[in-house]
Amino acid sequence: MYCPFCRHPDSRVIDSRVAEDGTAIRRRRSCPECGRRFTTQESVILMVAKRSGVTEPFTRDKIIRGVQRACQGRPVDEDQLAMLAQRVEETIRARGLAEVPSHEVGLSILGPLRDLDEVAYLRFASVYRGFESLDDFEKAITELRGRRLADAGGTDDGVQRAHDG
Repeated sequence: MYCPFCRHPDSRVIDSRVAEDGTAIRRRRSCPECGRRFTTQESVILMVAKRSGVTEPFTRDKIIRGVQRACQGRPVDEDQLAMLAQRVEETIRARGLAEVPSHEVGLSILGPLRDLDEVAYLRFASVYRGFESLDDFEKAITELRGRRLADAGGTDDGVQRAHDG
């Protein structure tokens, strides 16, 4: 590591700390030549392979931008979107691959988005999965209702009470 002040080709690590939710390491360094200290940050670059064959670095911002469109007009705030993007990145990094297909990134978005907002999930899924008919929407809605019932303990009481009055 070159010293940014005197360009000496060596430096000594004084301290190392985990940063950015465990995806990077910050190192405090000292130059043996000029004695000045500086900080470096090391991170593993996760690459995304697009369908076109092009690869690009994974960024949470791109996840947020893609999901923002689906959340437009919904009660979802910036912090929730940031948490969703973090959850997606953690899921992808947990696979331990240096390069992940863009299709898998999309699949990793679906679960957290469904938990965040069902309408936004349907919007995103309709584009991502290429819904072509009302039947595709009906199937997705049926899956959401089945999931909601399973999460509620398998009873339909809450849904009925909402309709009854």
